[in-house]
Amino acid sequence: MSQPVLRTARLLLVPLADRHLDLEVQLDSDPEVLRYLYGRARTRDEVIVSHANRMALAGKVAGLGLWMAFGTDGGAYGSTPPAAEDDGEFVGLMMLSPAHGPDQPDDPTVAELGYRIPRRHWRKGLASEASRELLRHAFDTVGQRRVIAQTMAVNTGSRRVMESVGLRYVRTFHPSWDDPLPGTEHGEVEYAMTREEWQRLRYR
Repeated sequence: MSQPVLRTARLLLVPLADRHLDLEVQLDSDPEVLRYLYGRARTRDEVIVSHANRMALAGKVAGLGLWMAFGTDGGAYGSTPPAAEDDGEFVGLMMLSPAHGPDQPDDPTVAELGYRIPRRHWRKGLASEASRELLRHAFDTVGQRRVIAQTMAVNTGSRRVMESVGLRYVRTFHPSWDDPLPGTEHGEVEYAMTREEWQRLRYR
């Protein structure tokens, strides 16, 4: 199964490709967007390395990967998704990749959900809208057993998105960081949803 184009009420989600590199650079040039990830803006060279890693993640489990989201009128309420990415405005990077990291076992049935939205599109519900579609894709199409999401405990905005789409809090943990960010002392949190929980949520 190849990574498909996905659509929501307001968004067109296109699989990440090399042509999107400049949009990734633009997204990572805002330190506020990366406040809870890196604590600073990133250089183009750093983003090039991240882009290569993201593309490699997309090849690990069929159907999983990263998507670039585009919306007509920036995904404003009442707008409709563009017919093609060239017709829309870039509104975010969305992730549904194999769960990875030092605290994650190598399990192809577990995916990790993530999202990164330009500041001008915050508080429009776009991360939640895209995340619901990615959960549907993960469970109904790819057949994942579980989807997780992680963030800093102090990142209340991201935690609200996780809760709004039905993920449940699982744990707080304390990784070791060489260069900890402000708030690291409160730890990282993990939220999750199983396929059974998704099915109950769908048919509630």
